[in-house]
Amino acid sequence: MDRNTIGSTKVTVTRLGLGAATLGNLFAEVSDDRAAATVQAAWDTGVRWFDTAPHYGVGLSETRLGHALRTHPRAEYTISTKVGRLLVDDETAPTSAEGFVGTPSRRRVRDYSADGVRRSLESSLTRLGLDRIDIALIHDPDAHWAQAVGEAYPALAELRDQGVIGAIGVGMNQSAMPARFVAETDLDCVMLAGRYTLLDRTGTDLLDLCAERGVSVLGAGVYNSGLLADPRPGATYDYAPADPALLDRALRLKALCEQRGVPLRAAALHFVTRHPAVAAVLVGARDPQQAHDAAAMAAYDIPPDLWARLDAV
Repeated sequence: MDRNTIGSTKVTVTRLGLGAATLGNLFAEVSDDRAAATVQAAWDTGVRWFDTAPHYGVGLSETRLGHALRTHPRAEYTISTKVGRLLVDDETAPTSAEGFVGTPSRRRVRDYSADGVRRSLESSLTRLGLDRIDIALIHDPDAHWAQAVGEAYPALAELRDQGVIGAIGVGMNQSAMPARFVAETDLDCVMLAGRYTLLDRTGTDLLDLCAERGVSVLGAGVYNSGLLADPRPGATYDYAPADPALLDRALRLKALCEQRGVPLRAAALHFVTRHPAVAAVLVGARDPQQAHDAAAMAAYDIPPDLWARLDAV
């Protein structure tokens, strides 16, 4: 699978990455064996970029991902994880919270301080069973701009300068604050979830800015949490049931794709990669079949004239 370089760093990512939030039991439990099989299936398709975070299953995703990759050569794959949430063991903590179920008894504590960044990365390395992180992203600092830009970013920049981390960035579900980071700091990449998709183009200005500044974009949430994967009553958009107007638009997009023999999933994935700032896209999978499907959609040939029809919707 083709690789792209992140910003001006030496870090590379395959054009398709595996998002490991589902391996942290997002919405439904996944067994250890199935998690390992999912990672292996992605590997077999050529995926060599794997993204996780302490937030995903309060560490469960990192632990499972590290375990699944332990037999593969470390030099062949890229790991990205995130900072901003420290995990604290707590027997009274719920095992189902913030969309994750059947998780360890731990609490998430927001911390974007320099010390918090270092402690978070050390803990992630322990859970992953690795000696280095390739890409570190400041995770969801929506209500923590001052500390994130004043402490978390300088700490990551220092670790990058020391060669401890290969590349640094920010990962969010909005485009306004990442644009501030791009304008005011020296990030290598931005992970944007759900704001540049077939259904939501609000992140276009951010992607244009990234292209201008040489900052790589990692596209996430390309299916808008489900609606663009399988538009039907009850499908989710941004992790909540989609309203009727959005569902109608998704069904219209699907119908246009089907007229040209293209799965909507393939169009949704390729739409994101068409922007010059996008280095790679991330797709989550909870079983081997979904991992193979993501690779198949990434390899799909999209008729060029389909894009104008989809844009009209």
